[in-house]
Amino acid sequence: MKKLRVGPIYFFVFILSMSAACAWALDAPQTLHRSKSKTEPHVTTTRHSTTSGSATHSGIYHSTASRISATHRSGARVTGRTATASRLDATPVAHLRNVSYHRRHHYYERFTANSFIQGENGAGDNTASEDPVVRQAAIDALGDMNGTAVVINPANGRILAMVNQKLALSPGAEPCSTIKLTVALAALSESLVTSNTMVQLAGFRMDMTQALAKSNNLYFEELGRELGFERVRHYATQFGLGELAGYNIAGEQLGVYPDQPIPDSEGGVSRMCSFGQGVAVTPLQLGAFVAAIANGGTLYYLQHPSTAEDVAQFQPRIKRSLDISRYLPDLEDGMAGAVEYGTARRLRANFRELPIFGKTGTCSDNGTRFGWFAAYSESPQGGLVTVFFLEGGRATFGPRAAELTGAFYADLWDHDYFGERNQDAQSAPARGAVAPASPSSGSAGSQQ
Repeated sequence: MKKLRVGPIYFFVFILSMSAACAWALDAPQTLHRSKSKTEPHVTTTRHSTTSGSATHSGIYHSTASRISATHRSGARVTGRTATASRLDATPVAHLRNVSYHRRHHYYERFTANSFIQGENGAGDNTASEDPVVRQAAIDALGDMNGTAVVINPANGRILAMVNQKLALSPGAEPCSTIKLTVALAALSESLVTSNTMVQLAGFRMDMTQALAKSNNLYFEELGRELGFERVRHYATQFGLGELAGYNIAGEQLGVYPDQPIPDSEGGVSRMCSFGQGVAVTPLQLGAFVAAIANGGTLYYLQHPSTAEDVAQFQPRIKRSLDISRYLPDLEDGMAGAVEYGTARRLRANFRELPIFGKTGTCSDNGTRFGWFAAYSESPQGGLVTVFFLEGGRATFGPRAAELTGAFYADLWDHDYFGERNQDAQSAPARGAVAPASPSSGSAGSQQ
């Protein structure tokens, strides 16, 4: 029998093709503390006949302006078809360089944590002030998964339900790919990119809408390198990371946002920006930040009244106002894309009736995997912010948290929750409006 021989050039193309597939990090589970050598930035200038001029850059960023493409695609929101087209139009495979094919090893990770619990989620929680319909929907959605669900009214910062409060108030966990929201807003605020600025990566081009929807690590690693640690940290702390999110919530902890980047041997600022290595975020911190995105820029103290008297005397308390409203449409395109065709599309298997914007996150550490999904909804009666955080083993990951969020909304819809103009919804300010601060909130709140 004649043996088939494969020439060297075909073998070379095959290896590069396998590397290209690994470059698309679609919120795949990420293992922490992997070393990575420092490489040159992947952003290159993309020249095109439709270029309308370079973006305006401020302060110390001007030296890198020439390496960001100013070419913007025409049209509105990116669809699944256009995202696929961008991939097909990428630079030929022979031009790939520095592809992190070693990412595939996480499939062999051994998990020791349990994704499931015995008994009902939320047993022993303080529920005096919670909306019983919202709470029961969150409990039913979690089922026997080891996790927590926090539901917030973004119009005033009131926590409507907090299931499994011990986990919700814990010291926090790696934010995984949810950290990309803070990095995206930092890059938009610095005029580094817009949602449709094409950034050249290793072998392909991508814009922010696609990168958020598909949770692409390489894109946000590049943004992190261009922004630098000091600016990344500045915006993250302005958005509430590393400080208490709640107002007098007993047992709440700070989480961690470090003063220095992680070592270059562990990925440095780029790894911090792609899935938050070295950072610990609590469900309350992430919920408060997403609530500010939902309401147009007001970062409220979260409040969880513990008595009927507290509920009767509830007043919103503003921590600070964020100048982000002009950038939110760019951010929302990617968050909508995540739900419609990206890493959170499992949500739509359970619920399709309302617009939902969100971001998944998956990573693991020392045998425990984390699965995040932070989102907000819109309805004529007012929206909700949800944070589902799961902790466990192989059955735990961000898309699963998105799927549970869909089940939560389906339950509320079946109970006609959005058809009732409850008291919280009636008092909701218009998007972007800032409610008056409580006289007792003071000005020191921004230090927490």
